[in-house]
Amino acid sequence: MRMRIKSTRLVSLLALPLQIAYAQGTAPTFQLTVGQATYTLLGRDPARGGVTTIPTVLVPITLSFESRKTGGKPFLMDAAPDVPRVLASPVFSKYAFSNGGSTQYGDAMLRTTFPKAEGWHTLFGKPEVKPMKIAVPAGYGYILTSKKTGGSFAVLDVEFLQKELFKQLPKQEGKLVVAITHNATYYTEGDATLCCSWGTHGVDSATGNSFVLGSYLHAAPAVVEDGDVQPLTEQLGEFVNDPLHDPLVRGVPGVRPGNAVPNWLRPASMPAGDQGPCGGAGVATSYFLLEPTNTNPKNNIPASRAYVAQVGGAAYHLQDVALLPWYTGAAEGLGAIYSFPDARALPDPAKACPAGRGRAGGAAPPQPAVAPVPFSGSPNGHLLIGYTNGFAGANSSIRDVSPQWDVIIVSFATPDRNAPEGTMRFRTLTTPAADQFKADIAYKKSQGKKVMISLGGGGLNFTFANPASVSAFVSSVGKIVADYGFDGVDIDLETPSLDLDPGDADFKHPTTPSTVNLIAALRQLRERFGPGFMISLVPEGTQIPSGCPTYGGQFGSYLPITYAIRDILSFIDVQSYNTPPLEGLDGEIYQPGSVDYHAAMTELLLHGFNVAGDPKQFFPPLPADKVAVGFLTGDTTPAIVNQAMDYIIAGKPPAGTKYKLRAPAGYPGMIGAMFWNLDDDRRGNFAYSNAVGPQLHAYPPGVP
Repeated sequence: MRMRIKSTRLVSLLALPLQIAYAQGTAPTFQLTVGQATYTLLGRDPARGGVTTIPTVLVPITLSFESRKTGGKPFLMDAAPDVPRVLASPVFSKYAFSNGGSTQYGDAMLRTTFPKAEGWHTLFGKPEVKPMKIAVPAGYGYILTSKKTGGSFAVLDVEFLQKELFKQLPKQEGKLVVAITHNATYYTEGDATLCCSWGTHGVDSATGNSFVLGSYLHAAPAVVEDGDVQPLTEQLGEFVNDPLHDPLVRGVPGVRPGNAVPNWLRPASMPAGDQGPCGGAGVATSYFLLEPTNTNPKNNIPASRAYVAQVGGAAYHLQDVALLPWYTGAAEGLGAIYSFPDARALPDPAKACPAGRGRAGGAAPPQPAVAPVPFSGSPNGHLLIGYTNGFAGANSSIRDVSPQWDVIIVSFATPDRNAPEGTMRFRTLTTPAADQFKADIAYKKSQGKKVMISLGGGGLNFTFANPASVSAFVSSVGKIVADYGFDGVDIDLETPSLDLDPGDADFKHPTTPSTVNLIAALRQLRERFGPGFMISLVPEGTQIPSGCPTYGGQFGSYLPITYAIRDILSFIDVQSYNTPPLEGLDGEIYQPGSVDYHAAMTELLLHGFNVAGDPKQFFPPLPADKVAVGFLTGDTTPAIVNQAMDYIIAGKPPAGTKYKLRAPAGYPGMIGAMFWNLDDDRRGNFAYSNAVGPQLHAYPPGVP
């Protein structure tokens, strides 16, 4: 495989070391071709040798959180005290790396990638320091604080922060902006369910500035495993490999936000969760910009083993990053080392992601190899709830759903874009004709099961701002319910459909039109169909438990709906998977995916909590017989669900449990578990329904 290198954006080559002006205002880049692909890297053509010194601007950001007050003033997360440590770190100071020589982190990384480039360096100059303060409104982030250690940690919108940063910082011709925050992790695309990352990097679309945005970690809560400059070096390493990355053009048709590499398979140490086995076709993963060396699953604070460098008596944690040869494979001129600083982190090059992640040739999934466990016993108030989106397999229907499922929720009825606002439509997604589908629903109902229709679904922006839309909603949904014989409706309207408007600060008296109108519509549906009509809510974690640390935008957006219809609510099952890290009632921070997290977040509803930490805004507890826990089949295991149910319902904590229930005996009236989805359960040989269903149905009858 041959490699060709050509330099770009260099205007003058007058002397060494160089201070360079750049045609388009970005930091210097050069291009190389490996096979048929061309890549852009930071710096100057290594074939030309010499020293390139990139002028830098270091921006320590003070984040001011309006939703969290201390002494009546917004809570501050100030990165200015971290500046001396950042300057003394290998980001800007020399360190004797085993590969790349005694130099800065970025330069050593490039020299490891191009080991034959003699006398070639890419260095960061002594930075100008320009402190900045950015106010974070309630809907754009929140603060978590460990009661045990007193350490605080921020979770906020990375795109909001990038935009605010460059509103204050104009074009910096040819310079690299290095922006740092203190103890912060980020979510992306304005959606806190897409969490978590350590920052971002590339070129800002609005100003043309080259930048790296990362966090500095100091005295962070114990839930944070990485340290000091590790987050910053992660983003810096990715910037070196992909300096023209544009984080704000993701999803724009025909626009590639940076270097395109062969689609790579996640290493065994990098959990896939519900994200699948492939890491993507870019440098680092989509959304979270994680390295192949990262070990955390979705929704957790990033974690990775670190390379520890001793500089002047201080220890610095440096991120192990994948080098370009890891993505591309061996090529002339490139080194045979795949990770930096520790070559052992990735001893082999990336493996290609299998072509066609779906079923070959559109073949139907195999039939289950085991039988579903028959339902036995009498109803006891504990329910197994599952969604079906019609993809259980060939020749399958609702009739084939395991008898363990007590409530079957059909997804989805969606907004009709060709009708007045508020109008919903539903069509079956699989082979049964409408009449057969209706007959299947009636069959399940004859067995004592409940069948509901879910309204909404992820990725759909539902607007309900016009009061006149209430009539269209009630009419269209009422027709769907009556035509198919559904027992009720499930509300699955995700961010940003029901985000709270600015200034809507009292969950008992909401003012956001979509919220107000939905509440009115649900009450009208109940009046139309009577007391047997079921209404359930399935909020994301951001839409209920995130209302504890902050309230606004997506955070706590289901609280006013839940409170307003609590008298006619059948049950609520908060998604315990689409959620960032949060605090429990004990004042400690918990990561999604653990029994601790499931118990802590569920008890917020069972016990009640102060909204945004304000004792004057107490959200009252819901009856236990209206609360279930929502699980994702691809994001948990039957064993974890079994343990969570035993703990929350029966008060039996598994070994190693840290969160202590306020009710030590548990909540015997709590309903049970919801799953997205029962189709996956069937494809997986009924692994969840066969394990969790009998467990729930064996508990003593629930006591509300």
